[in-house]
This record gives sequence, C-alpha cells and structure tokens, in this order.
Amino acid sequence: MKFEETYLNDNILDALYDMRFDDMTPIQEKCIPEILDGYDVLGVAQTGTGKTAAYLLPILSMLDDGDYPKDAINCVIMSPTRELAQQIDQAMQGFGYYLDGVSSVAVYGGNDGGRYDQELRGMRLGADVLIATPGRLLSHLKVGNLDLSRCSFFVLDEADRMLDMGFSEDIMRIVKELPATCQRVMFSATMPAKIRELAVSLLHDPVEIKLAVSKPAEKIQQSAYVCYDPQKLKIVEHLFKAGDLQRVIIFSGKKDRVKDITRQLKRMKINCAEMHSDLSQAERDDVMYRFKAGQVDVLVATDIVSRGIDIDDIRIVINYDVPHDAEDYVHRIGRTARADRDGVAITFVNEAEMGKFHEIEHFLGKEVLKNPMPEGLGEGPEYTKREKKRSNTRRHGRWHSHGNGKRHNRPRNNKSTPRS
Repeated sequence: MKFEETYLNDNILDALYDMRFDDMTPIQEKCIPEILDGYDVLGVAQTGTGKTAAYLLPILSMLDDGDYPKDAINCVIMSPTRELAQQIDQAMQGFGYYLDGVSSVAVYGGNDGGRYDQELRGMRLGADVLIATPGRLLSHLKVGNLDLSRCSFFVLDEADRMLDMGFSEDIMRIVKELPATCQRVMFSATMPAKIRELAVSLLHDPVEIKLAVSKPAEKIQQSAYVCYDPQKLKIVEHLFKAGDLQRVIIFSGKKDRVKDITRQLKRMKINCAEMHSDLSQAERDDVMYRFKAGQVDVLVATDIVSRGIDIDDIRIVINYDVPHDAEDYVHRIGRTARADRDGVAITFVNEAEMGKFHEIEHFLGKEVLKNPMPEGLGEGPEYTKREKKRSNTRRHGRWHSHGNGKRHNRPRNNKSTPRS
C-alpha cells in the first residue's frame, strides 16, 4: 500500500515524496489508518520495521490539519533513551519539513544549562510535539515548567525497554497529567505480562497490531563459541588478531561488564569506546560521533545500542553474553548486515547460558554453527540442549484486543476531527 492511498495531508505526502518514501511497511499500513481514525493503538513490532513513521506521520498530519491550541503541548512522545529521542526528533524534522505551523522540542537529560534553557523556552512557547525521556520530563513537571492538561496525543515508544530500565512509576506519574480525551499509542518490541498490564492501565479499548518477530537476515553469518567465562576475552583477542577490527560492536547485558571489557581491550591496544547509561549525554554523543565517523573501531555497549540506533555499516556483532531472549538476539545482531551489506554475528555461550541459547536456536529454526575453540585456549564445555520444564497449571483470563489491525464494528470516536 502506498502512502498516497491514505488520507495523510498533502504537506506530509510532499515531504515523503522528497524523501523518496513511496510504499508503506506492514506496521505503517496497519497503524496509520487506525491512528488517523482516532483509535488508541498497541503496536508490537521490532526495531527496523518503520514504527517511528507509523505514529509520527498520522499525528503530524492531524496537527497540521486541526485547530489545536498554539500555546499548549499537543503531543508527547516518550523514549527510553536520549539517543532514540534524538533520532525521533530528526525524523520529525524530515517528515515535518512543510509543516510551518507545527513545532517540536526534544527534552532529555545530561545536558548543560544552555540546553535546559532551550527546552524550557520551547515548552513555554507551546511546542506542538514534545519528544522526551521519562526522567527529564518528570523533572520539568515537578517544578511546574510543563502543563499537559490540553495534550491531544501521547506516544510511548519502546515500552518494554522503558520497563526494563525501571521507568514504570515515572510513566504512570506522567500519564496522570494527561486529559482523559488524549489519544494514546504504545509500541513495544515484545509483549510480556508486564507490558500487557501497562497497556491495560494506559490505553482505552485499543486496536492491537502485532507483527511477528522477523528472523535475522539470511546474509548475517551467525556462529557461536561454547566456552567458559574466562575464555571469552581470549576469544575476542583471537578474533581481532585474525581479522579487520573496523566497525565492531560487542554487546553485554551488564554495564559493569561493558566497563571491564573496555578496560581489557584498551590494555590490548584496541581502539575502542564504551556506551552505557552511566555516561553523561555529552560523553554518549561524543562516543557515537567518533564511532560513526570511524575514529573508534570497536564499540562495547549495553543493549542501549541494540534498539533504534541507526548505524548502517557494522561488520561484526559479538554477543559477549547470550541475550535474554530471541527478540533481544534479533535486535542485537540486526545492527549488522544493513543496507544490503553482509555481516557477521558471533555469540559466546557459557554453561549457564546454554538453555537460553537453545531457545534462540528454536526460534531461528536451525542450529547455529559452533566454532571450534582457537588453538591454545583449551576445551570449552559440551553444548547440551536443556528441555523446558512443563507446567501443570493453566493461565486464565484473556487480553481484550482487536488483533492484527482488523477493523471492528464499534462507532468511530471521531477524535481526528479538528478540536479547539
């Protein structure tokens, strides 16, 4: 389906034409009409499916068409990380190129006083779209810098990552400031029970749109080393001696381990940098700039980089530990083999992680190649497949939804009609 087949307004369509966006992705095709029709939407889709445009385009179109107050925040978009907030802001600038009457401001922590003053100015002037991380937005609310009582749209992006980072209470405090009439959109890459609970409390009779998690691109060369923890760093050293170091990301689920890996690599004279939540915004911006510019060969990072960060030319992804689940695995290794390039994904699997990795292989529908241990490092543990324990209990209750974006018969609420 093409964008011009929707009722996005002409200013949005002109911007899409300039950007050479013609055909919609599946998540856009399902979400855009529902949001334009005024429904709350729960979207389940992984990174890279085009979900930012799926909510930005219809909201910007309605803001441009409608008679919304000029002195109010009309849309709040929540992001779990500063990097993703910056990318949403950049997308907003592109999609909103011809929208002279629609303004935006990005609000996130870790900045100097000048940045804070700029945020404050934008909010007081009534920026139409506020793109924010939870902590920073809550701090502005607490000191009275912000009034959300006339907000018309609320978007919660990467909801699962928000909860993983401990933002649940912050989100609910912010939601309490929204009017009951506010149209709400929530996106998550996964749908565990805690996300269901959040959706129940946040959304009103939502349309649920769920895209199956895509398997990794076939052009990604996946393999694994079954090893003991002390062998992992030695395998990294072996890999770096054998091949090209440029454009490598090493993922670990814990920031303390990221710091330790970085220290060890620097002792090996590896040109590397670390990325995790303990860094200030200026430090994180500097690391990302240097890595994208090729001034840093190896980026050691927590999952803060696995979702929503746009880096197209990564050659190798190394999972220093096995990701929590198949979705996280797909997000991590999806940083490579982008834009028609080839890529390599290597995972280190210790004894305790075999069960998790077996579940990932089950999702992939194949066994990942196990590499022999490099010479001189000794043998690793034997790879055994652990069966999941069966439960005799059954869960009761069911989520009320309109799955897969199917239309339903209840009357439209006409929320997309211009409001004063």
